[in-house]
Amino acid sequence: MVSPREHIELIRKTKFSIGGEQNPLTQDLHEAVKHLSAELYAKDVHFLMELIQNAEDNQYVNGIDPSLEFVITSCNITSTGAPATLIMFNNEKGFSAKNIESICSVGRSTKKGNRKQGYIGEKGIGFKSVFLITAQPYIFSNGYQIRFDEGPCPHSKLGYIVPEWVDENPSLADLRRLYGGGSTLPTTTLVLPLKADKVDPVKKQLSTIQPEVLLFLSKIKHFSVKECNKNPSQSTVSDIAVTSERNFVTQKNIDAQSFTLFLSAKEAAYPIEKQCSYYMWRQKFPVRRENVVERRNEVDELVITLAFPNQERLDRGSVSHGVYAFLPTEMVTNFPFIIQADFLLASSRESVLLDNKWNKGILDLVPTAFVNAFTALVKLTDAPVSNLPRMFTFLPIKSSPYQELNVVRESIKQKLLESDIIPSESQNGQKFLHKPQEVRRIIPAFWDILNKAKNKGLSLHNLSSCSFYVLNSSFDREEYDHILDFFEVKLVDPDWYANCIRNSNLVLGVSEEDYLELLFFVADNWLSFCSTNMKDLPLLKYENRAAGVSLLSINECVQQNGGKKLCQSLSNESSWLIGCNKEFRCVANHFFMPEQTTRALNLRSKKETITNWLYSHLKISHVRVYDYAVASCNRLQNDRKLIVTFVRFLYQSFNKSYLSAYQVTELCKIMPIVDNAGNVQTKWEGILVPGKGSKWVKLLSSNHWRSQGYVELSEDYLSSGYFVGANVDANRLAQFLKSYLGVADIPYLSPPNSRIAVCSAPQTKENAFLLLDWIRQLKFQKTKIPDNFLACIKENSWLAVTIDGHSGFRPPSQSFKLSSSSLESILVNRSVHVDIPLLDQNFYGQKILEYKEELKTIGLMFEFGEACTFIGNRLMSLAASTALKREDVLSIMNFIQFLRSKSLPPDEFIKSIKEGKWLKTSRGFMSPVGSVLFSQDWKAASQISEIPFIDEQFYGVEINKFKTELSLLSVVVSLSHQMVVDNLKSSTKLANLSSEATLLILNCMRNLPRSSIKIVTALKNIRCLKTNLGYKSPGECFCLGSDSSSLLQVFGVFPLLDVGFYRNTVLDYENELKLLGVVMDFEKAVKAFASHFKQQAALFSINNEHVMSFLSWYRTTSHKLPDELKNCIKKEKWLRTRLGNYENPAYCILYGPEWESISPITILPFIDDREKYYGNAIHGYKDVLKKLKVVAEFENGVDFVANGLCIPDDPSKITPENVFALLDCVKLLSRNSNSLADDFKKKISKKWLKTSDGFRSPDECLLFDSKWDPILKPTDGPFIDEKFYGSKIASYIEELNAIGVCVDVKKACSLLARHIYSLSEFSPICRIYSFLRESNWEPGMDVEKRIWVPCGVNNGEWVKPEDCVIHDKDGLFSFQLKVLEKYYDDRKLLVYLSSAFNVKSNPTVDDYCMIWKDWESHSEKLTHAECCAFWSCVGKHWGQHTQEKITETVMKLPVESSGSEIVLLAKGSVFIADDLQLKDLFSHHSIFVWYPEPSLPYLPRTKLIEIYKKMGVLKLSESVQKEELSLEGDQYLKQAHPSNHLIGKELVRLILGLFSDPSFEMERKKRHEAVQSLLNLTILEALEPITVKYTLSGYSGKSINAEASQMIHWDKASSKLFTQKIDKTSGQKSLLEYATCFSETIAKGLLWEKEDRVNELSELIKLACLLEFDKEAIGFLMKSKNLQVFKDDEDFLSSAFPYE
Repeated sequence: MVSPREHIELIRKTKFSIGGEQNPLTQDLHEAVKHLSAELYAKDVHFLMELIQNAEDNQYVNGIDPSLEFVITSCNITSTGAPATLIMFNNEKGFSAKNIESICSVGRSTKKGNRKQGYIGEKGIGFKSVFLITAQPYIFSNGYQIRFDEGPCPHSKLGYIVPEWVDENPSLADLRRLYGGGSTLPTTTLVLPLKADKVDPVKKQLSTIQPEVLLFLSKIKHFSVKECNKNPSQSTVSDIAVTSERNFVTQKNIDAQSFTLFLSAKEAAYPIEKQCSYYMWRQKFPVRRENVVERRNEVDELVITLAFPNQERLDRGSVSHGVYAFLPTEMVTNFPFIIQADFLLASSRESVLLDNKWNKGILDLVPTAFVNAFTALVKLTDAPVSNLPRMFTFLPIKSSPYQELNVVRESIKQKLLESDIIPSESQNGQKFLHKPQEVRRIIPAFWDILNKAKNKGLSLHNLSSCSFYVLNSSFDREEYDHILDFFEVKLVDPDWYANCIRNSNLVLGVSEEDYLELLFFVADNWLSFCSTNMKDLPLLKYENRAAGVSLLSINECVQQNGGKKLCQSLSNESSWLIGCNKEFRCVANHFFMPEQTTRALNLRSKKETITNWLYSHLKISHVRVYDYAVASCNRLQNDRKLIVTFVRFLYQSFNKSYLSAYQVTELCKIMPIVDNAGNVQTKWEGILVPGKGSKWVKLLSSNHWRSQGYVELSEDYLSSGYFVGANVDANRLAQFLKSYLGVADIPYLSPPNSRIAVCSAPQTKENAFLLLDWIRQLKFQKTKIPDNFLACIKENSWLAVTIDGHSGFRPPSQSFKLSSSSLESILVNRSVHVDIPLLDQNFYGQKILEYKEELKTIGLMFEFGEACTFIGNRLMSLAASTALKREDVLSIMNFIQFLRSKSLPPDEFIKSIKEGKWLKTSRGFMSPVGSVLFSQDWKAASQISEIPFIDEQFYGVEINKFKTELSLLSVVVSLSHQMVVDNLKSSTKLANLSSEATLLILNCMRNLPRSSIKIVTALKNIRCLKTNLGYKSPGECFCLGSDSSSLLQVFGVFPLLDVGFYRNTVLDYENELKLLGVVMDFEKAVKAFASHFKQQAALFSINNEHVMSFLSWYRTTSHKLPDELKNCIKKEKWLRTRLGNYENPAYCILYGPEWESISPITILPFIDDREKYYGNAIHGYKDVLKKLKVVAEFENGVDFVANGLCIPDDPSKITPENVFALLDCVKLLSRNSNSLADDFKKKISKKWLKTSDGFRSPDECLLFDSKWDPILKPTDGPFIDEKFYGSKIASYIEELNAIGVCVDVKKACSLLARHIYSLSEFSPICRIYSFLRESNWEPGMDVEKRIWVPCGVNNGEWVKPEDCVIHDKDGLFSFQLKVLEKYYDDRKLLVYLSSAFNVKSNPTVDDYCMIWKDWESHSEKLTHAECCAFWSCVGKHWGQHTQEKITETVMKLPVESSGSEIVLLAKGSVFIADDLQLKDLFSHHSIFVWYPEPSLPYLPRTKLIEIYKKMGVLKLSESVQKEELSLEGDQYLKQAHPSNHLIGKELVRLILGLFSDPSFEMERKKRHEAVQSLLNLTILEALEPITVKYTLSGYSGKSINAEASQMIHWDKASSKLFTQKIDKTSGQKSLLEYATCFSETIAKGLLWEKEDRVNELSELIKLACLLEFDKEAIGFLMKSKNLQVFKDDEDFLSSAFPYE
């Protein structure tokens, strides 16, 4: 045996030709390894997962715990200069020589085909993935010390797989030091010096690796990561050590196993070790045929493991992975358990291929595994029911972000809905489980009530009904709502609660506190109970007449059956109301809740809910004493005794503070009373004290209030009595009645609204003072005295007075009592014949003076002014009947003058006469108010107003002496602008006013702003103001400065105010002129100007002079133009253009040199500067026109170009300068907007750009890019003609792109792809194809696809892609398809045509079927190559479509005839040779289907046989009929034991050993079935050879006969083996002949599908037969042939031969 170092040297020499001739395959191998390693995974985690995976697949010595340790260090132990080195230590058995050879190869993993044995590796190049992070990996194992390099070896030019021996850097001593000096170095160590850019990603992956990585690894028990640096402060990796331990003390069932796994993780950053246990469920399932894939073809049994974490998962603070394929994927499922299975993963290993049928098959089985695991947990655990809810946290309540996993979730849910897993409530604590739909929940609050009742000894039976079970109380909690919602567990029906309450005595059998809790529950859930039998449940307590507790149902309460009304009361009022209820004999039918219930309710925190429910739904409200009083009052009816008693109730309730004063007052308003006649009165306006001894009888003698509804009270109310045991004092009750019932007497009565008889005659002094006291009380109470009552007192003559010293009686309203006797004397002597009646103080005495206010109230006058008014009123009464004479008026003047001289106020006198029409004026008799005393100041006013002057001719000049007195009478004595305005003449008399009149009017407006509107209205349309155009109305006039006036003179039609006529004074009245309507504001003047401007513009009447005049004013004006004038000038069309029309300035252009190039291809609105119109003079106003938005510069007028573009019909007239000008316009347009207008695009869509293919529209043109020059030529497509336009055209690339010219590759490809179909020259077509390929262009769905097939240089045809094929390696389709590789030499171009134009690379199954159909019709014989080509294609693409296609198309099948020729025969005439002995008998007939020799890569013999079967070809053994010739009867045959004829355990062992060889590709199940068919044989023994006749019939109806004489014959149809009896004494020849026949028969019977392996098995059996199947000899034979029997086969042998 060679040493490890010698082995490495041997590999380098023999495999990599180091020191010898170079291997020609080394470069291809290098590229294959490099590509596979780089593309395997997209993430750097690939290497880490692969290394863990490899460690799991390694072999370990029994008795040790497999461990995997990673150490990362900054020590440069390899001397490669790496910034960090990752080292992996693994205590496996170590690398064998075969492992070393495998790692030095590609695709030769030692794990291939061994997935059943627990290998989890997938790709077969796991180790080589380390090249993603290192350039030189090192391996130290079992004496091997080697490294690899990703760069090509200088000796073999090959990288990645060439081993190189390592003596140092690192040495084993270096590794021991890093691992730990006192520890033994593990068997295998990998040293990976990291690439600089991979250090951080590797550290990150090491720091975040999850402890759960060990969950589903069956071997590795310890895993650790640590960082080892000389300076610990430089460490950035989070160290961690993870350990797993399993507890297998569990049950097994349904081919499943459950156990508990413990994970513990110790991180350096945390001192405390973290642990988590997982309940694991591992279940096996047979692989379903429809889910088999090639990568798992050898697997017939899959295992699903589910992990349920019992504590917080060890996820190190990151997301928790939910799907494992032995190692974690990146999938987060949102499920509280982990799914592990042999999933097929995406290349990045981040996720499962959810659309893969293998994975779908696994996911279909996950629900079954979960339900089995979950039900085992729930049903078999010994934990009490209260612990079960925790197990339900494993349910997938939350939906997953993956739709396929949501299907799993829904399937789990549906299966669990049909399982007995939900616990119900039981009396004795037993565990009863039911289906979710059989269980109901109870509202949590009711559970509290039931538990309290149960704790207090109340018996609760039969909570469950006949239709459902009640959920266990330990589960029926809010914290499990999400679980119960998941199971769709519903609440119990609302009716259930009422039945439970009734059956459990929950109303009277519990405390008041619990009873109120029950009421609260019903109230809080009333919406659910309102339509249930809860309404009929006796639930409500009340105190009955016997002081006991009774119950009412809710319906009885609401409907008030029997008139009972249930009420609530406050605890402090309960006893009082109950006593009153007895006193009133329950007249109101009110009943109250028991006092103890009321007290308990008031102590509850949730009493509002109960109270609101009682009130809102049961109409049970809180009844206070007041409420009770109202209810009782309404039921008193005509019971006089109860009515009187009710007053005592009110009196006592008020004294005890149960009623407030306000409430008593309100009750007194509604209660009935008993009157003095003993009648019950319910309505009254007032109540009189009993008449006996009353003041009202004394003054009035009778009840004057009866008509007003006043009632005289019965004397019964004033008698003493008792109420609820308490005495009621009569006097206090009387005072109570006066205070609250309103019982009254004079002066506390309101007077009747009628004329009382007492005032119709003189009154005594006593009655007068009683009347005045009554008035005084009424005023004190601020009570309105009725009008009729007061008028009766004021107007009747009952008051004692003196007139001129004589006594009499007069009405108070015509009598006086002045403050002094002197005033009385003046009035009597100077009153111009008016009598004054004075109060007779001698009659009433001094006491009368105390009633001054009352006397004033009844009309008595006390003031001097009142007397003056009295005199004045008498005078005005006289004037009303006859006009006052001149002397009367002068007398009045003298009286006023006298009063003023005596310092007496004449105001009241003046006030009484000033409004009377007794003063004669120029406009007749008028009141002094409004009359005028004439003077010179009124002269100007008389021109414009009609003033009422006092008639001086009537009164004489003497009237002028009383100017002061007239003024006091409100006569106007000085000029009044108000009088002028008030008496303004009619409008028609105000035309052509003088300047003085005009100025007076303006003065009036200034001094009387409020009267201005009257003046404005009067002068509105009157030509009263003088202008330069004559007199005009104010609204027509303008008054502006000189600058503004010049604007109005442009048209000469605006009237300007004649300022000189008014001596310039008029300018001081700017505001007044504005009010009159004169235009003073520049803005208004401009508005008028703008209006006229619009009119003239609409009529196109603004001539040259107007324009020049306006432009001249505009240039010189200092005014800022108002918006209206601006808009007018901008919007109105007043400038004439060369087009003959008028436009607004913004739509005009002032022509200049820069417009010369664009004008030939446009129609533009240039201002008409011809001499006939504006001439050259208009250019002198360029600055003004620009301000008016006239366009002068080209860059500002590009929009005009866009709108006025007019491409000539003859594009040859367009010069390059025109084109450049247009492109300059496009540049400016693009700068102003992101895109060009559609109308502009439409205008430029004509053909006007010159290209190498003639004139084209922009979207049909290309701008040639010099970068395309190596591939394309400018003449290959419609490229813009640079010879015509010059190189300048290339500077407009952006503008050309904007108008649609193709300037980028993508658009160029589309255009060239359309243009190519107009070509017929092969060279430009190839160049365009190459350009499209280089540009990665692919045609869209709407693009027509054609391929050019040349015929000569300039000839050919465009062919559909489906009529083409890239390759025809078999050369069969030259006439059916266009084979493009014959015409196109560029391989890359062929690949492009295949991918972009969907040209098939090779002929399809459909193509082969068409050619086969043609062969069936025209070819009698086929070549071996033709058959191989056809059936290889079928085998390669075998599937549902292929099967259907060939079954429909292929009518004839190939068979081998004599001379190795292949002919086609009908399917019904050919057979599958499944019995080689029978095949030999019929071998001279051409009836057996053809097989390729040797088998093809895509068409092994077994697969072709399966295809023939699918096509309906019959097996030979099933089609043949046999007839035994020489053995006619059982007497010639004898059944024998199989062991007597060599069929024993060692034969089976030998066969299984050969079938287990990987080259046989025979899985466990299939080889066991094959051997079992041998064991099932019945052995029939004969004494002579067996001769059998066979008849073979097919679909064609023809029969073929054959005979055979054999020592041994296997009849498969009957599972019988016919054999000639062995004569062991007949010599070695006979034994050899028998062994030969036996071995061939057995080999052909077992390997008819693998005919090429029959001889191998036959020779092996023959040798064993000659050795008489000796056990030791067979063992040596198998070892010499490198055959072995696996554990599964040993188990099979043990079961087949149990006694051996």
